[in-house]
Amino acid sequence: MDIIKIISITGSALLLIAVLELIRRGRLKERYSLLWLFSSVVLLFLSLSRGVLETISKWIGIYYPPSLLFLVAFVFLLLITLHFSAVISGLSEKNKKLAQEVALLQQSVEEVRRQRAGHG
Repeated sequence: MDIIKIISITGSALLLIAVLELIRRGRLKERYSLLWLFSSVVLLFLSLSRGVLETISKWIGIYYPPSLLFLVAFVFLLLITLHFSAVISGLSEKNKKLAQEVALLQQSVEEVRRQRAGHG
């Protein structure tokens, strides 16, 4: 077994273990972990099956099959980044709306306090 295969298998396995551990500890929610799990399983599969890696590499036109692992990892990172950007955008809108609602509630509380102070 060559050093590149050992490194790719080890790296993919460590990524899968890390994602599973983060989920287990509750630091990564299941709904956000799906892309991480899928990407680590795909990378581990491609690392373990040299024939599949070489076949896909030839089909795509990549002359050095281990480079396909980097391409797959890069594509998954782009997808994960896009997913988190969409999540952050949604949270930003919710945060803005929540801040506006809190401001309106504070204004209402102040009006009630002023009315009570004027009558009391």
